[in-house]
Amino acid sequence: MKTLRRVLLVAIVVLVGATLAGGWFARSTLRGSLPVLDGTMPLAGLAAPVTVTRDAQGVPTVTGQSRADVARALGFLHAQDRFFQMDLQRRQPAGELSALVGARAFEVDAQARLHRFRHAAREAYQRAEPEWRGLLDAYAGGVNAGLASLAAAPFEYHLLRTTPEPWRPEDAILTVYAMIGSLQGRQAVFEQTNAQLRDALPEPLFRLLTTAGSEWDAPAAGDPIPRPAVPGADVLDLRTAGQTAAAPRARTGATCDIPTWLPCLDPEFATAIGSNNWAVDGAHTASGGALLANDMHLQLGVPNIWYRASMVVPDPADPLRALSLHGVTLPGLPVLVVGSNGHVAWGFTNTGGDWSDLVRIEPDPRDAGRYLTPGGSTAFEVFEESVAIKGEAPRAVPVRTTIWGPIIWSDADGREYAQRWVAHDPDVMAGDLSRPERTRSVDEMMVAVVGLGVPHQNVAIADRSGRVAWTIGGAMPRRRGFDGFTPTSWADGTRGWDGYLDLTEVPRIVDPESGRLWTANAPVVDGVRLDRIGDGGYSDGIRARIIRDRLMTIDRATPAQMLDVQLDDSALFLERWRTLARTTLTAPDAATPVDRQAARQEFLRLLETTWTGRASTDSVAYRLVRTFRTEVVRRVLGFVTEPARQRDPRFDISRALRTEGPVWALVEARPLHLLDPRFASWDALLLDAVDEAIAELTREGRTLAQQTWGEANRAQIVHPLASAVPFLSRWLDMPAESLPGDAYTPRAQSPRTGPSQRLVVSPGREADAVMQMPTGQSAHPLSPFFGSMHRAWVEGTPTPLLPGPAAHTLTFQP
Repeated sequence: MKTLRRVLLVAIVVLVGATLAGGWFARSTLRGSLPVLDGTMPLAGLAAPVTVTRDAQGVPTVTGQSRADVARALGFLHAQDRFFQMDLQRRQPAGELSALVGARAFEVDAQARLHRFRHAAREAYQRAEPEWRGLLDAYAGGVNAGLASLAAAPFEYHLLRTTPEPWRPEDAILTVYAMIGSLQGRQAVFEQTNAQLRDALPEPLFRLLTTAGSEWDAPAAGDPIPRPAVPGADVLDLRTAGQTAAAPRARTGATCDIPTWLPCLDPEFATAIGSNNWAVDGAHTASGGALLANDMHLQLGVPNIWYRASMVVPDPADPLRALSLHGVTLPGLPVLVVGSNGHVAWGFTNTGGDWSDLVRIEPDPRDAGRYLTPGGSTAFEVFEESVAIKGEAPRAVPVRTTIWGPIIWSDADGREYAQRWVAHDPDVMAGDLSRPERTRSVDEMMVAVVGLGVPHQNVAIADRSGRVAWTIGGAMPRRRGFDGFTPTSWADGTRGWDGYLDLTEVPRIVDPESGRLWTANAPVVDGVRLDRIGDGGYSDGIRARIIRDRLMTIDRATPAQMLDVQLDDSALFLERWRTLARTTLTAPDAATPVDRQAARQEFLRLLETTWTGRASTDSVAYRLVRTFRTEVVRRVLGFVTEPARQRDPRFDISRALRTEGPVWALVEARPLHLLDPRFASWDALLLDAVDEAIAELTREGRTLAQQTWGEANRAQIVHPLASAVPFLSRWLDMPAESLPGDAYTPRAQSPRTGPSQRLVVSPGREADAVMQMPTGQSAHPLSPFFGSMHRAWVEGTPTPLLPGPAAHTLTFQP
């Protein structure tokens, strides 16, 4: 948010004086933006009355006589509690942030405009089936009614000295694009990085560095991906190849702070974005009903991304009965995202599959304005996107596009690449996202999620009969002639996409023999099924391994036991790194310079005496081991990938998602031909990593004994405006508390990312279900529902999924 800070600071400093001078006016304006909680009011467009009750936490139950009426009322609630969040979510993928915050966001907008998502969202809305389009229309009407019913605009707009713009039905699809960008928007960068490595390294070393998985992998079906062998000196000897040894580059913090549709990650905690889900069938639960557990790991902020809700609508299978939907919604969308409908419960994790390809463009040698395609020479299509900028004239952004997608990158040789991405397809994005709500079995759910225009997700499913299943939600490309891992030319027609996989081709696991299935952003299956999914950047399998092992020890699972697995912070991943550090420091031939003896001995003492076996907030050893590992990874990968950086200075090793598999293989094998010549031996490299870890942790006069994991893993869950203007933090941010857990544990909490919710539910037994969520329902600091759920989330205290007794009642009349 560095760019946003500068923009907001100018706008807000001017406003502060006026705010102080007009205290009463400011306070009354702030209160005027609080939502309506009680009473009766008209809501245009309703076919029948709708009742909204809220419990003491602000969780609404919306009861209506049609799904469209409930969508309209939900839009009203979302707008009154979360409109600024909704506005950012639609502006980010559309490239419209500059109109809100000024020219500092222009480069972010210009990058987003390459994809022309506003245009694609409009096309998708127009192509949607009438029933789904009707829900989007009703929701938009409710959003605009909720916004208009506030006595004052949401407070953020007063600080920015602007006014909110009306919600359009297509903005719901832009909200989906924001999620796609957050979860899978870096797939093009992932493929670029693979291309840079492949162009610079021999194939065996390329495969060692880029093959998914590690020894930790635990797919729910099939075998782990085999790890490639460390290539010998006959393949490449980096010490004699004339490569200049490069010292590890300086650490960088989070690469952005302005809210963007691409994830803003701190490299030290980048792998914390992920998710866990699993399902246990009825034969292995205490109740006899199948259990679903889901915690989606995302960037955390104020407010939380999700908005809890229950919706009661007529059952499509029996209009005389009610269908109750319980779980989380996403402000900007009129549907239940994750939860239970009483018949089926479902949860999501990011797949790690490959849903985007870079296509190398073959220029027409006779005409620079044309390129080669299977149909012959074709002219580039050029659009001029106009970006509105607050306080300035609009700026134009030229977009060149091809039959496959927009030109987004050029490599070190000047070759251009277009991006073919499922997200660019309006027909996919037109899909009805309410389909999962109406399913009544695992079989129906697997049909409902195939082909949806959503971020491609591992869908874990449990139904009321006790069955469980897994499949992938989203439209999966059918590749022809290539695997999609690195860019290639499609000009001759031998490579490309032949539409999308049909229902019979989409991978699935149904009623597994063990009665359990699990996903955690690592490969879930093997063989042909995995080939169809592709590799778009899998996580190491440590979380999946811990979850699998825990589930297999539980014979009759209960919701409390499932929550306990979600809160698991065991340090299994770093155990061998702790052993490696201890072995390095106690090796008999490890010569220790006098000036480093005391520090190394203290490091060793803390490794041996403060290790708790968990990523616990009080553990010094956990932080020491983690820092040591980071330094080893930087040294090992920094050197072996140096040829890629020398060939293309834009190469950034922090984009390489593969760390544990290749680095541990190299540390174990210790090949001299792949060792940075700055070090005489691998032991010397490891000792240097220890010394750098000590130096890093003792800066500013701190002692090693003061460096607990909790001190490093301190929450930074902030409102986007408070991060720009620090004096607002007192009112808008969540407490900067120490958090247990890490990217390498199921309780994957980091300062800026972590479980955006925790859910455990057995369909039909929602009264026994657990739901946790950081922050609270409202984004308004004067609301009683601001931050009211946060304490239970921090502490892992079980709280119910179902709303409590009604504390407020609001009735909408046609």
